[in-house]
Amino acid sequence: MRRALDLARRAAAIGEVPVGAVVYETESGRILAEAFNLRERDADPSAHAEFLAIREACRVIGDWRLNHCSLAVTLEPCPMCAGLIVNARVGRVIYGANDPKAGAVRTLYTLLEDDRLNHACEVRAGLLAEESAALLRAFFRDLRG
Repeated sequence: MRRALDLARRAAAIGEVPVGAVVYETESGRILAEAFNLRERDADPSAHAEFLAIREACRVIGDWRLNHCSLAVTLEPCPMCAGLIVNARVGRVIYGANDPKAGAVRTLYTLLEDDRLNHACEVRAGLLAEESAALLRAFFRDLRG
């Protein structure tokens, strides 16, 4: 999660919403991919940190199934990213701050643990939550300021 926070800071430095994500092999800890938000730079609504990191991790391993992987992300995934997490079969998601406006893991929806879907993953919420939230608050305060 510390690496994801570093990536979020990089996003903020270029004017992107500060969200960072890391996909790693759960057993070995080997990082497969990492990313930060690039929606503004790429003019791409799908360029969320976790979306970019998952796509790259799949490319690295040559498979779309990430059952053996964990995703660490600084902000609770939105519905789009939660859908991708389910479809990529990510084994575990660890996130920092809750997202009261778009959170699809625990806050507004519980997509990652919904037994009606074809995949559920382990969820750990709140890791370095205050640090993640403080980074977001500062970014938006500066943006409005």
